[in-house]
Amino acid sequence: MKRVLLVRHAKSSWNDASQLDIDRPLNERGKRDAPFMGKVLKQKDSLPDVIISSPAKRAKSTAKRIAKEIGMDNQSIVIDNRLYLGSTYDYEKAIQEVDNQHNTVAIVTHNPAITAAAEDFTDVEFANIPTGGVVAIDFDINDWADISTQGNLNFFEYPKKYYRFSEGPFEDML
Repeated sequence: MKRVLLVRHAKSSWNDASQLDIDRPLNERGKRDAPFMGKVLKQKDSLPDVIISSPAKRAKSTAKRIAKEIGMDNQSIVIDNRLYLGSTYDYEKAIQEVDNQHNTVAIVTHNPAITAAAEDFTDVEFANIPTGGVVAIDFDINDWADISTQGNLNFFEYPKKYYRFSEGPFEDML
């Protein structure tokens, strides 16, 4: 069995209207939520062996914050340019290149493509994966090259699921 974690980058900043989209950083909520989702992954015993990230600043920052929280070094993060404006096909291609010694891979990227990929891989309708959201999909395969087969939803988590009113994630809910 192989597992794919589709991770939408955490909340980004729109403070500088002149900034290129690819250069937008995380805002304060995003900086808080990304490591929190790493804690969720630890609690679910679903840690990636490798993280593949879009080259966008907000995606790379999300990947690094999750990696730090789960005790993974930044050398385990691969930047893949196909994921910035990618499609399900691009996600499949990136995943198919993962070494088969790895059983769990995280893909950190953007909407709307991440929602479309989650729906394509599972036949579950998500409508919208919120910022910081993680969709875990299990595939009954031994070789990443076979990823185009249909997967099964294992879990769908996102930061606001753990919020109480306007506060941040409520960590004792883990």
